[in-house]
Amino acid sequence: MKSWPVTCNSEARDFTAEDIVQLHPSTTPYPGGFKCFTCQEARDNYECNRWAPDRYCPKETRYCYTLHVMDSEGNSVSVSKRCASLHECSFTGCAPLTNNGQQVCSSCCEGNICNLWVPRNESNAIFASSSPLRSSSNKLDPAILTFYNIILINLWTFVRG
Repeated sequence: MKSWPVTCNSEARDFTAEDIVQLHPSTTPYPGGFKCFTCQEARDNYECNRWAPDRYCPKETRYCYTLHVMDSEGNSVSVSKRCASLHECSFTGCAPLTNNGQQVCSSCCEGNICNLWVPRNESNAIFASSSPLRSSSNKLDPAILTFYNIILINLWTFVRG
């Protein structure tokens, strides 16, 4: 597996677009069916993508959502990815998570296995859609994003038990 150039801000052992070729296509369960990388609180993007189940997203979803928590140096603390609805993709961007310098970034994308990479800053913590959206502004105030993501992380931690 080749490494990405440094300008991509990926971790040394991240998946590349070439690795996706190995994820063979299969018959979709419904027209327009798609897949997302899915994981809960993996330690980094590689671990998430490496062990992501190869399943189609539910019909009621249309996007792939990624939540990336980083420490004060920008290193991954946790990565969570899942299929998402339009409503769940209303909260994209980056915000400080705690007073210890951690930051959380979230992004959404539309397309088959489009969530290969993790958001690391405001430049790539976006909602990328190939379809027109009803509202031109899908950015949320960082305080609301932080609150939403803290609730999400606590919920996932509680569920994992």
